[in-house]
Amino acid sequence: MLHSFAFKNFLSFKERTEMSFVLTQKASSHGWDASSPTGQRLATALAVIGANGAGKTSLIKPVAFLSWFTKHSFLQSTPNAQIPIKPHFSTPNEPVEFELEADDLNGTLWRYVLKATPERVLHEAVYKRPNKKRAKFSYVFERNWDEASKEYTIEQNGFDLNPAEAKKVRPNASLISTAAQYGVEVAQHLISANVTSNIMQVGRIDPSLGFLNASIFFHENAALKKQMETLLRDLDFGLSGVEIKKLDISVPPDIKLPDGTKFPSQYQVFGVHTLKDGSRHELQMMEESSGTRTAFTQLSYLLGVLANGGIAVIDELESDMHPHMIEPLLDLFASPHTNPHNAQIIFTSHSIEVMGLLGKSQVFLVEKKDCKSEAWRLDTMDGVRVQDNLYAKYMSGAYGAVPQL
Repeated sequence: MLHSFAFKNFLSFKERTEMSFVLTQKASSHGWDASSPTGQRLATALAVIGANGAGKTSLIKPVAFLSWFTKHSFLQSTPNAQIPIKPHFSTPNEPVEFELEADDLNGTLWRYVLKATPERVLHEAVYKRPNKKRAKFSYVFERNWDEASKEYTIEQNGFDLNPAEAKKVRPNASLISTAAQYGVEVAQHLISANVTSNIMQVGRIDPSLGFLNASIFFHENAALKKQMETLLRDLDFGLSGVEIKKLDISVPPDIKLPDGTKFPSQYQVFGVHTLKDGSRHELQMMEESSGTRTAFTQLSYLLGVLANGGIAVIDELESDMHPHMIEPLLDLFASPHTNPHNAQIIFTSHSIEVMGLLGKSQVFLVEKKDCKSEAWRLDTMDGVRVQDNLYAKYMSGAYGAVPQL
């Protein structure tokens, strides 16, 4: 489970900013919490609220970026490509810094640290702490760029990557991603962390691509497709089912997408409508409402992480959907029946009613002043009480993070 992440000089955030899922024993959670393998009480849902342009998406993007960087940077980055990170515009020559802590099923707490510019990694390290009393963090590897010698120094402690191969690590690739290709067991364990997101390393996934990915996902996962159909019925989208048909189109192997990947298979998705007389009618999903299409896509992210554990990072969870849809979607993460692996979700939203669902310990507010974003958890503010009407106080401007019109 994810305990926390922090970053500095990233996009609209200039100062160090931390997002923590850690809850005290007294903190209210309204059901969205679980005990992690290390015994720490953690939130299973965090909401990010703020005005347009305040930096909400930037606040959650580090998790999606770090997942991509540690898993895919070795294979998906060309040798001379820049790392897809952007410093705050006022400090373009300063490095971007990231830090993340999460535990695994064995109760080991892992810490990942990255310091980089778009041109190269300057520092990368992994530390671990076993689930034992008075145990301390010990390094697994530390990688540092030596400007004088123009090469990396890499120290390992049980990482077991051949030193000759470690020396070859590209400046724009993670040592974890690199080592995983050589079968290093620790690296493969680290990249097994499950992160699903509608944010790519460079921004929000195009809706058409997200829809295609959802079509493939549900076509290949019959049990989750059935769960998706049940949820769409229960959420009153007017559907009795969904049909996904894979088209038999022969694409020559030499025809590829602009990024060099294989041309994807084509799918047709139909919403099924059943009348009172039992007659069944199919409509192309593209003819359904934008809210229905969004729900279909969002559920592919949520059900995927709920089935296997991990974290969903979702920008604008309720986009194109009625605000009442948020509660049943979040309820999936509150019930042990639908969330047996303690999956987590962090999401941005413009539906302020969510503040009344999650409570003050699971809401982050974001505000931008003088072109710099700031974020804070609501329970860190003085005078915020559990019994307060958080929605009403936020709307009145008592907590900040509202548009200044």
